[in-house]
Amino acid sequence: MQQEAWLSGPLENVSPLLMPAAHALAQAIIDIEKASEHLSVEELWMKPNGAPSVGFHLRHIAGSVDRLLTYSRGENLSETQFSELKAETSIDRAGNAGQLAGKAAQKIREAIVAIRETPEELLLEKREVGRKKLPTNVFGLLFHIAEHTQRHVGQVVTTASIVRKNKNEKTETD
Repeated sequence: MQQEAWLSGPLENVSPLLMPAAHALAQAIIDIEKASEHLSVEELWMKPNGAPSVGFHLRHIAGSVDRLLTYSRGENLSETQFSELKAETSIDRAGNAGQLAGKAAQKIREAIVAIRETPEELLLEKREVGRKKLPTNVFGLLFHIAEHTQRHVGQVVTTASIVRKNKNEKTETD
């Protein structure tokens, strides 16, 4: 059994102030890869009791990390990012579990790089989020990336477990 990321020691070149966020993101990659491994396309898009599918959560993780990193740099979202946001809830079932998990993991790695490259003196610099320009700062955004990602990773793990169990029960009764 693999050790939890936060128990594996400090991540290289990460400020102690941001270490919990970096550990949460490192753990998210591990959990996404484990939960999505061997999911069929059918299981990826199943919505047990109407809950969002694993596919939705993986798309949303990748997209939300990308958008929040954009805000952390003090930038506005691009038209491409707005299009990708709309696509997260699309009924289009493009991609398999490996592809979607890979994209989510890549975006999470980009967040860890951003954490490494963010100087401590920049953490309290003001930032704005969304069209309403809601106030926050770099520190808040970097932590929100971690906690928001973890929230959706928990849903990936739970939903993947449910759809696997449901499929196994159907197979046993057939």
